[in-house]
Amino acid sequence: MTQTTGITITGVSGRMGQMLVQQVTSHEMTHLAGAVERSGHDWVGQDLGVAMGGTATGVVVTDDAAAAMKDAQAVIDFTAPVATIDFAKAAAEAGIVHVIGTTGMSAEEIAQLKAPAERAVIVRAGNMSLGVNLLTLLTRKVAAALDEDFDIEIIESHHNQKVDAPSGTALMLGEAAAEGRGVALSDVSDSGRDGITGARKRGDIGFSAIRGGDIVGEHDVMFAGAGERIILRHIASDRGLFARGALKAALWGQGREAGEYDMLDVLGLND
Repeated sequence: MTQTTGITITGVSGRMGQMLVQQVTSHEMTHLAGAVERSGHDWVGQDLGVAMGGTATGVVVTDDAAAAMKDAQAVIDFTAPVATIDFAKAAAEAGIVHVIGTTGMSAEEIAQLKAPAERAVIVRAGNMSLGVNLLTLLTRKVAAALDEDFDIEIIESHHNQKVDAPSGTALMLGEAAAEGRGVALSDVSDSGRDGITGARKRGDIGFSAIRGGDIVGEHDVMFAGAGERIILRHIASDRGLFARGALKAALWGQGREAGEYDMLDVLGLND
């Protein structure tokens, strides 16, 4: 029998955590190797299958990340920035692939992934979908082709429980647009409009965030010029696509050299 890849899931009780469990357990090339939740959570110490309202799986939810990664070849992590940094250290210690879908990470927090990436593979992306990563590539190319006569605005919509704004995907698109223009996003980002703001500054990249209902994720990149607009759009209607992308990344990372990668690497789209 062909050996399958063991995957540990962090934040296993969350919506993405449970979606990832479903994807891992149903995929012919993977099996669930561990399940992690924060200390004090009701699921800790329970069989994962029972905690999810089903039958026993033999995998017990733990708050000990190192123990959960012991028999795994990869960990998939859609949690919170502080937790992700700790998981990166544990994954590097275990020598396994760390797939990071966590959003809302600051530049300082991202910098803390550099040391773990010297010892293990880290695949980090603001969005794990094929379509969004193609949108990122297109955004960079269009931004490079159009000068500052075209204002760039990134409009993103998500469900009313999302805690960060702009979304990780919106920031990823903003970075792509800034790269296409040959500037640093931190120098041209505009996401704080309220009240009398004055005219838009030429060359700025704007962000607008919508929160409501159960919207999975919608992203528009608008290039607005005099008399014309170009709009690139991606709409996600199934959260499972993010889980499938993360699983693809976990499998792709097997046998790679230690380092930091993104989904464009996984999909073979990096120049």
